[in-house]
Amino acid sequence: MSHRIVIAGASGFIGPYLTEAFRASGAVVQTIGRRGTDATWADQDSIRRVVDGADLVVNLAGKSVNCRYTDANRAEVFRSRLDTTRAIGDAIAASDSPPPLWINSSTATIYRHAEDRAMTERGGELGTGFSVNVATAWERAFFERDLPYTRRVALRMAIVLGDGSALAPLIRLAQFGLGGPQVDGPWFATAARRNAGTFHEFRARGGRQRFSWVHIRDVLGVIEFVRAHPELDGVVNVSSPNPTDNRTFMATLRRVLGVPFGFPAYRWMLEVGSIAIRTETELVLKSRWVVPERLLEAGYEFAQPDLEPALAEIVAARGLPPTALHS
Repeated sequence: MSHRIVIAGASGFIGPYLTEAFRASGAVVQTIGRRGTDATWADQDSIRRVVDGADLVVNLAGKSVNCRYTDANRAEVFRSRLDTTRAIGDAIAASDSPPPLWINSSTATIYRHAEDRAMTERGGELGTGFSVNVATAWERAFFERDLPYTRRVALRMAIVLGDGSALAPLIRLAQFGLGGPQVDGPWFATAARRNAGTFHEFRARGGRQRFSWVHIRDVLGVIEFVRAHPELDGVVNVSSPNPTDNRTFMATLRRVLGVPFGFPAYRWMLEVGSIAIRTETELVLKSRWVVPERLLEAGYEFAQPDLEPALAEIVAARGLPPTALHS
């Protein structure tokens, strides 16, 4: 008998990958979104109908944080996560046959800027500022309801690498000779940015801010592993067991692409450039050092634990010419 899986927020980068993979395995996949889906956020009854009797619910919904942190965008980042998560919780609570497992997206940026040690589920320290506030409110909304028949797991995902991910602009930069490290430095802070918690303080030097990542195949693998391991609930870090730093990451990407040199991008360049492309420097300057302690203890084996083979696979999938190293 085939399984029925519900994916909310299936229009982004990860959702279509999961949808295709689950359908290829024989599952019936239904989706929740704003339009063109089996259920819509505007119709709570439709959400209840699709989650009722489902074997698994995966919620990925939420506005991308790859934007300028204006008042309107910050409000939408919060609303798009909290409202959708609560709508699913309400639907599960009203179901005649609640799904046995609900997996909700979260983010590894919930932890503080870390250059001294890795952040784990047990020993990690939460950070401060807008992004952390979003993450903690999101997890609070996920766990706040009493759902006695549904196991819940929040995936604190590191930066997900795959064809079409945040890797795409970094590939373009490297191909144009701009694939050096992103180097932090002093920058002025406005009162508005400090009050909003969106100003990034200068800490890591020389492009040595830690870079935690996970291949998209392991996002799927972790979801399947969590389904098979009922002892796993609560928060789970989803990150390669081998994090790197920004300088090493960019050097590895250049090597995979066959690009011998890349000019570094300094803080002042990043601040000016982020305005032009409507994003924030925190996304590349915060030191994210996260390891998947609970997954490793439970016996999960990563499909892509090492950075260079992971990048090589993604570059090959994009149809780019292979380097001599990987041909």
